[in-house]
Amino acid sequence: MALEQLEATLKTQWRLGQSLVLCWAFDPSGLLTVVVPHYFLGNFTAPDERLPEPLANETYVRELLSGSRYKGHAEIFEIAARLGVAPSFIKLDHTLGDDAETISAIDALVKRYSIAHVEERAVALFDIADFSLFRPFEQASQLNSLSYSMNSAYTKLKREGVEVNFARTTTGDGYYVWNRDLGAFPNVDLLTFFLLVLIDNAVARQKSQVGTVPILRSAFDLGSHYELSQAEGVNPTVFSYIVGDVTIRLARLIEQVPPGGIHMGQFSAHLPESEEKTTPAEFLHYARSELLSMSGLRMGERRLTEIEFFDWSVGQPAARVIEFNDKHGLRQQALSVGLSASLDDSVFELGVRNR
Repeated sequence: MALEQLEATLKTQWRLGQSLVLCWAFDPSGLLTVVVPHYFLGNFTAPDERLPEPLANETYVRELLSGSRYKGHAEIFEIAARLGVAPSFIKLDHTLGDDAETISAIDALVKRYSIAHVEERAVALFDIADFSLFRPFEQASQLNSLSYSMNSAYTKLKREGVEVNFARTTTGDGYYVWNRDLGAFPNVDLLTFFLLVLIDNAVARQKSQVGTVPILRSAFDLGSHYELSQAEGVNPTVFSYIVGDVTIRLARLIEQVPPGGIHMGQFSAHLPESEEKTTPAEFLHYARSELLSMSGLRMGERRLTEIEFFDWSVGQPAARVIEFNDKHGLRQQALSVGLSASLDDSVFELGVRNR
């Protein structure tokens, strides 16, 4: 009952997306929240060259929006003072417990009416080549085929004990895809998922009629982003979308990916059980090993028996960094991926060498 009353009040504070609930704390008679207008954070985090640290406010907000929104009673007043606002009081008819389960439930509610910052997450981008040139029915068929490849890859990995809790948002002619879970294992699991989707797509294209299964341009990167719940009508949904450094880089990377090509960003991140940050090449080989260790992994009736990288692929002897200027004139770097996947006696080649 108290949680339902809390959600109704948070919804009122949210005002159809006009405001954001940043954090919360227990109060003897209810809860305290810090609520700001949706435009507030953009103004507050704008660089101020008059200050010794022009980006100090942005750093502060990123830390505030990372992880749990649950704060101590004194801390929430300090946060409000730092932002130049006053805490809001929510009176509840019934007392909420302060056990871990209740705190987690309140936190989940607050985040639906807020915005979150994630410092490091793997994100993939699948883009259907020449999408606008196809008839509407073919476009629908291609998007459906790509969705099926993602669902198929998820099911196959889950059967092998790897659950990729993936989320996606459409770009119109493809999808951004990420793992809802955070950490080194979820990041590399998304790369494993990414490769399996591409293999599934290659198998489907071999069987398909022209125009029904897409030729993909794809990219993979790691980085930071903000995450927002989608507002539909008068309610925020449990689904979210992401925007930030990593999605911006992926959008720039995909500009230079040819049909059938696969690019990776120049990231540095931790692999599972690794204290040192590693390269995209090491991530790729980890994902390959993970796939090949799954003895029961099949695409239709055929078993995945080998994955070999071409000599020009990232991490191989003839690999080179791709450098280009994006549409804004900014210099970008990318790494090209090429591989052959053996399914019993059939071999599928993925990736396109950049000249």
